[in-house]
Amino acid sequence: MRYFDENPNVLKWSSEEVIVPYKSPIDGRYHRYFPDFLIRVKNKQGQLETIMIEVKPYKETREPKPQKRLTKNYLYEVKTWGINKSKWEAAIDFCKDRKWKFMIITEKELGIKY
Repeated sequence: MRYFDENPNVLKWSSEEVIVPYKSPIDGRYHRYFPDFLIRVKNKQGQLETIMIEVKPYKETREPKPQKRLTKNYLYEVKTWGINKSKWEAAIDFCKDRKWKFMIITEKELGIKY
């Protein structure tokens, strides 16, 4: 958030203020997704852009590899992946309708090493 405040190209930003409806693959019902950030920026060409940003651990941005044993951890990863994928598909459609961009940022983009 300090980056947004200190970057002169970021004209406006908010945190978890946009609501994106999505259908959960777990219960088949609609839920509300609150993306982490919405920013309004001036890009390198001087044009204004709106970008919706989700921050997630890299591990949660990839589908889990199938396993022979259905452990609690594996089932949790599958559930998390399914819900995240549904949220992000809904966010992409939501952004397309508004001519916004959607971006997922992980520790790799932030330069954080574990």
